[in-house]
Amino acid sequence: MTDQDVDSADRESTEDTDGSEDTDGQPDEEWDREQFENRVVELEAQLTELEAENEDLEERLARKQADFQNYKRRQKQQLAQEKERATEDLVERLLDVRDNLERALEQDEDVDIRDGVESTLEQFDQQLARENVERITATVGEVPDPHRHEVLATIASTQPANTIAQVHRPGYLMGEKVLRSAQVAVSDGSLAEEDESTADNEESATEDDSTTESEDSTTDGEESTSEDEK
Repeated sequence: MTDQDVDSADRESTEDTDGSEDTDGQPDEEWDREQFENRVVELEAQLTELEAENEDLEERLARKQADFQNYKRRQKQQLAQEKERATEDLVERLLDVRDNLERALEQDEDVDIRDGVESTLEQFDQQLARENVERITATVGEVPDPHRHEVLATIASTQPANTIAQVHRPGYLMGEKVLRSAQVAVSDGSLAEEDESTADNEESATEDDSTTESEDSTTDGEESTSEDEK
């Protein structure tokens, strides 16, 4: 074999090798492209599914919000109706009290209506009790409760200082809620000291009187004894 034949064989071998690389590389590129496209289709399908789920959730949320608003509106209407019925019931019962007061005022002037008014007041208190309303006690001489008593003024009184001296207006409770505080005036204690001083003076005067009576009795006894001896 000549050198020319060897060169020719090398060139053919090289061409065959290059041709085989091109043939092997082309399917790989096509497979990568196909896989990428499939992946894109898969992601698009997932996106479409997520968008559908999101839309469904938004619709469900909107329905829930609408249901909640309707529930709030129904509750508000129900509370208003219950309040109205409760008010109507109370007013109907108070009308009876008013009728009794009106009948008392229609009596002749010379008729004593005190018994009728007292009976009506008792009836009124019964209606308040049915509503769980009770009177706040405010007793003279007690220390006022800031949660239940409203102090209007400080006045001179024989009561101890900072205690209730006068009750101007009663207060009322409904359950644990203060509907109206009792209005009171408290003592400054100034007259309490004078009262104690007066009491002390009276006590001293009483003791002096007792001593004087005792001395008089002793003197009378001595005189009687002297006369007997004579």
